[in-house]
Amino acid sequence: MADTVQAATGPPTILCVMANANEKIFEVACPDCGAMLKIDAATGLLVSHTPAPRKRMFEDLETAAKAMREQDERKESIFRQSVDAEKNKEDLFEKKFAEALRKAKDAPEGRPFREFDLD
Repeated sequence: MADTVQAATGPPTILCVMANANEKIFEVACPDCGAMLKIDAATGLLVSHTPAPRKRMFEDLETAAKAMREQDERKESIFRQSVDAEKNKEDLFEKKFAEALRKAKDAPEGRPFREFDLD
């Protein structure tokens, strides 16, 4: 006969199962994932692991289909934005080049001073 004692307060839930008077096995519920771990008290080693049941991502097929349609719309929107950016890429490069050329003309002539040139 196995005696069972359960902790009264908060996570992690600890359940002590004593199969024999000499052997103690602790069942601990993982507070993060909800898995049940059986740990041997004498050695401190993990005896067994029972994973927590997986949660469903969608309640029904209709909400899953709606999520897929929304994802397809997002993909199409991102693709359209990248196509527009590619079309305007040449104009952007021309503007950047004109700005860099203007800055180069406004800059003083000659070599720029470097710290070790002043020594």
